[in-house]
Amino acid sequence: MTETYLIVGLGNPGREYRYTRHNIGFMLIDRIAVRLNARLTRLQSKALIGVERYGEKKIILAKPQTYMNLSGQAIQSLLRFYKIPLEHLIVAHDDLDLPFEAIRLRPNGGAGGQKGLKSTIQHLGTQNFPRLRMGIGRPPGRMDPAAYVLQDFARADEQLLSETLDRAADAVFKLIDEGIDKAMTRYNKVP
Repeated sequence: MTETYLIVGLGNPGREYRYTRHNIGFMLIDRIAVRLNARLTRLQSKALIGVERYGEKKIILAKPQTYMNLSGQAIQSLLRFYKIPLEHLIVAHDDLDLPFEAIRLRPNGGAGGQKGLKSTIQHLGTQNFPRLRMGIGRPPGRMDPAAYVLQDFARADEQLLSETLDRAADAVFKLIDEGIDKAMTRYNKVP
């Protein structure tokens, strides 16, 4: 039987959110889609999805279209429909508590204030699923974090953002190929 993985990037649908810090999860899905030559053209379970082969494995890429705070609805529905075990779910999301360009794979854990992750934990009834945290840094001064995450990345950050997305995509493929422990050992360090 073919192993199937569900890779979900958290973000908000709509052009106005496309390049915001909160959408780095969507950006990662787009980067992985390019590597797999996959197209996210189908709407299923309130998510835009693309299905592609990766060696002997089947990869489902998903961008929930429910807005960040309701992401768990789409993830739960896709897991059930494709009968994917939790250990084959990878949820990629922005993280205010990590410096920009840092990435961290984790086998489980709490939401840490990330509302899309909170929704996912609520809908799945567990914190025990792999996630990829991608640092976006803290807001400057006294800026409201909610406003900060909805700002576009600065033009000056484009090269570093691209390198971070490449490294994050490498980490996802390492996890699929060799398991989360080896992927964490390789990628959970400051670049």
